[in-house]
Amino acid sequence: MYVTAFLLGLLSFVVYKVFLRAFYTVRPDERAVIASFGRAQRLGDMMVTDDSLNEEEMERYRVPRLRTIGPGGPYFKWPWQEVRKVRVVTEAIDLTWDPTKTQHTIESVTKDNLTTGVGGQIRFRVAESNLYAYCFGVDSPLEHVMGYFISVLRERIANFVDPRGQSLVGAAEVAGSGGPTELTEGVSINDLRKNLPLLNDYMEQQCRSTGTRYGIELDAALITQIDPPPEVDRALSAINTTRNQVAADISTARADAEQQVTMSKRAVEIARNNAQAEVAPLKELAQTLTRIKASGGPAALYAYLRNLRVPLLGRATRMGS
Repeated sequence: MYVTAFLLGLLSFVVYKVFLRAFYTVRPDERAVIASFGRAQRLGDMMVTDDSLNEEEMERYRVPRLRTIGPGGPYFKWPWQEVRKVRVVTEAIDLTWDPTKTQHTIESVTKDNLTTGVGGQIRFRVAESNLYAYCFGVDSPLEHVMGYFISVLRERIANFVDPRGQSLVGAAEVAGSGGPTELTEGVSINDLRKNLPLLNDYMEQQCRSTGTRYGIELDAALITQIDPPPEVDRALSAINTTRNQVAADISTARADAEQQVTMSKRAVEIARNNAQAEVAPLKELAQTLTRIKASGGPAALYAYLRNLRVPLLGRATRMGS
C-alpha cells in the first residue's frame, strides 16, 4: 500500500510538472527567454554590440544574445527549464523613484553652490536585443539605470555653462576656442531653466548606452522643473521683475526715439519739397529767358521784358522818377 501511494504521488507530481506546468503563453506586450538548468538559451556565439561604447567598456559589458520567444502560444518547456517573461512596452517613471527611500525632488548643486530641486520623468523600455543584461546581468536593472541617469544629471548641472546658445552636447568643442565660452563667472538658475531642452538632449545622448549596459533603452528624458530654495526663488523673482521693467523702459525710450527720428525725417522731406517747389518756377523762367535771348538776341529779350512790365505798370499806384 505504501508503494502504491508513493507511485500515485510520483505520477501526480510528474503529471503536474510535465503536463500542466509545461505549457505557457506569451502576451503581445511580452517577450520570453528560456533557461535550462539556469543557463539561458543563446543565439550561437553572437554578442551584443554597441558603437557608443569604447573597447574597454565593450569588454566589460560583453554579453551574449539570447533566443527570444515572441507573443503567442501555448509553448512547451521541460521541467528543468525556466521561462522568464519581460514586458517590452514603453513606460514612464518619475525621477524621484527610489525603492530605498521616499523623496519629492532630486537635489543637485549648481556651479555657484546653489542647491536645486530637479523634477521630471523618463520614458524607457526593455531592450529586446539585450535581454541577458536585463534578466541575468543585475538584480534591479531599473534601479541601476535611474542611478546612472541621476549621476550624469548631477554632473551636468554642477558643470553647466551657457556657451552663447551652443548645444550642451558640443560645448567642449566650441569653434575658435579651446573650451566653452562662459558668459558669467557663476551659473544662474535662470540659465538652467532656459536650457532645459538642451539639457534633455544631452541626457538622452549620454544614456544611449544603457541598453547595452543594463538592458533598458532610454526613450526620452523630460526634465520639467529646476527649483532653487524659496529665499533664492524670491530673490530671482525680484531680479527678473527688475530686468523686465528695465527692458520695458528701454523699449519705450527706443520707440519714442524712433518716432522722433521718423518725424524729423518727414519734416526735412516736407521742407525739401517746399524749397524745390519755390525754385522750380525760377529755373523755368531762367530757361525761358535763355531760349529767348538765344533765338532773338538782346532785342527780343528787351521786348519780352518791356511787355512783361506792362501789366505791372497797370497795377502800380505810384511811379518813381
